Parts: sequence; C-alpha cells; structure tokens
Amino acid sequence: MKRKTTIKKLQSLLLIIGILLIATNLRVALTSVGPLVDMIREDTGISNGAIGMLTTLPLLAFAMFSMLAPKLAGSFGINFILMLSLIVLVIGILVRSIDNIKLLFLGTFILGSAIAMGNVLLPALFKQNFPYQIGLMTGLYTTVMNLFGALASGLSFPIAQHLNIGWRPTLASASILVIIAILLWIPQLADNRSFKTKRNTLTKNVWCSKNSWYITLFMGLQSLLYFVMLSWLPKIFVHYNLTSSEAGWMLSLMLIFTIPANFVIPIIFDQIKKQYLVIIFIVMITLSGLIGILIFGGFLAILWSALLGFGIGGCLSLSLSLVALRSTDTKQTSQLSGMAQSVGYILAAIGPVLFGVLQDLTNSWSVPIMVMIINCVLLFIAGLGAIKKPLAK
Repeated sequence: MKRKTTIKKLQSLLLIIGILLIATNLRVALTSVGPLVDMIREDTGISNGAIGMLTTLPLLAFAMFSMLAPKLAGSFGINFILMLSLIVLVIGILVRSIDNIKLLFLGTFILGSAIAMGNVLLPALFKQNFPYQIGLMTGLYTTVMNLFGALASGLSFPIAQHLNIGWRPTLASASILVIIAILLWIPQLADNRSFKTKRNTLTKNVWCSKNSWYITLFMGLQSLLYFVMLSWLPKIFVHYNLTSSEAGWMLSLMLIFTIPANFVIPIIFDQIKKQYLVIIFIVMITLSGLIGILIFGGFLAILWSALLGFGIGGCLSLSLSLVALRSTDTKQTSQLSGMAQSVGYILAAIGPVLFGVLQDLTNSWSVPIMVMIINCVLLFIAGLGAIKKPLAK
C-alpha cells in the first residue's frame, strides 16, 4: 500500500512538472518577437503592416483551432493531443526561422495553432486530474506561462545582439524548451483517457447555456483589454510626455504585476464562498488603472501600470478558473474552454485595431480609454453572471 501511494505521488509530481513545462511554452514563441521587430524588418524589408500580421496570425490561429481541440482530445485523448501540439510547436518555431518570408508567416500560424491546443486543453486536464486543486493549478500554470513570456520578451533582443547570432537563431532557440517539455511529457502517454460519449449532448449545452456565454464574454473582454494595453500602453504614455524608454518600462511593469495576480487570485477565488467579492476587487483594480490614466495621464504612471497589470493578470487567471470550476466534467471543460477561447481571441484580435481607429477618428486618447472603461463595466457584469452556478450536464 505504501509503495502504491509513493508511486502515485511520483506520477502526480511528474504530471505537474510536465504541465508547468507545457505552460512555459505557451507564450515564449510569441513574446520573443516584439523586441526583434526592427531586426526582422531591416533584414526582410517587409512593411509595418506585415509585421503587424506576425502579432495577429497567432490570435487568428487561436480562434480557429480552439474549437478543434476538444474534438481531437475526445477522440485521441488529452495527453496525446498535448504531445502532438508540442511536436507541431517545434515544427512551427523551426519553419518560422527558415530564411524565407512566406515560411516566416506560415511558421507563425503553425505555432499559433499548436499553442491554441495547450490553451484549451490544460484547464480540462486540471479538471480530470486535480478536481480539488483547480485554483492552485490554474495559479501555477498562469504564473509560469506569463513569467517565461516576460523573460522571453526581455532576453530575446540581448541574445540576438550581444551573442551576435541574429533574430532567426534567437527565435529558433525557443524550440529547446519545447523539446525538454516533449521528453518529460512522454510518461503521460501511458494515461491517455479520452472523454467520448454516445451522444454529443454536452456540446449543445455549452453553446446554449447562458452561463457559458457569460464565461465566454468574460474571457473575451479581458483578452481584448490585455492585447489593447500590450499594443498601445507605451504610445499612450509617450503622448502624456513620458520618454519612449520610460513608456517601455511602464509596459514591462504592467507585465510584471500580472504575475503575482496570476498566482494569488485563482487560489482565493477557489476557496472563498462569496466569489463575487473577488470579481468586484479585481475589476475595480483594473478600472482604477484606466481611470488614473484618463484623469492624470503620465503623472503616477508607475501606479497606473501596476494596477492595470495586477487587474489584467487577475482577470486572465479568473477566466481560466471559471472554465474549470463551472463545468461539470472533463469533456465539458474542454468544450467550454474551446468556446471561450475561440470567441475570446476573435475579440482580442479586433481590440487593438479598434482602439487605434478610435484614436485616429477622435485624435485623442481619452475616447479609446473611455471605451476600455466601458469594457471593464461589461467585464464586471459578465463576471457576476459567470459565477452563478455550474453548467448543466
């Protein structure tokens, strides 16, 4: 009996390590591109619009393949599809690094499709293997994901410049982490449960449930806000008289403050009885950051950036927690995750463009920021709707 318990604990530990290694690879291949944009443009001669597509393509891939992930996992098992997604991710990273402009875009789309699988299926994996530690697992997963994403963003340019290897080998180096994850995920193929059912009733319930649409809207609205701030926060602060360097540091500060919220918020949310208090707290923190910028501009920019980071980070981990906590079984979790992330990333792809268009039309940052404040109000309403009760079977 003691030996069986020890083996079971070891298996759980290996699974957690494997999950965290997958999490490390869900942002690195994306966040390492931004700091290398000037190098890519100078080397390839492509336009700013084409460079913008390198950011948009993964989001479009997320939206397209998020709906496919539950079906594949239902047929072949979650662990096998996660392994397959890691292999496809390596292929995408390497194809992107070949000296060919078309392959640069093709590889970016391929790696986006692979990351979409991990985004969707990890919450279902938590539901299947850690049903009573969903908050903790979501906190660990989002913390590691965003921590490595931030590190990749900070290190990609120094690696390319100071090691004098250029942007292609720098982007290709992301495959090393993926290969490590593949090797440590191999033991999980022994447990490859699928979640087939005789009838596809759960899919109908997911798409027809009011709760699932509240969760989907919460996921989409927080994604929209995150990608808008990721794209425009430095330019907003430059407008309010910060230098380009200072504005860049404000974005870094925002990303840093997402990390503690990623870890703490889902754990509190999972344990507290009055979950609406967490929704109120995290949305109010986010609103405070936006209202601070609207009223004070660049004054106290450090405070507004930190508030935005903590709020946005908490909203992300909350949206993932809601997917697992409000679904009734593994299959429904994967389908709800696919629905929420598919719709969510469509909104995320639209957000930065809409924000820029509003700025062009009004020649002011006030109107776009006020629209993001309205977005937060809608986020609050969606959050309160999402916590009401679990989805029906």
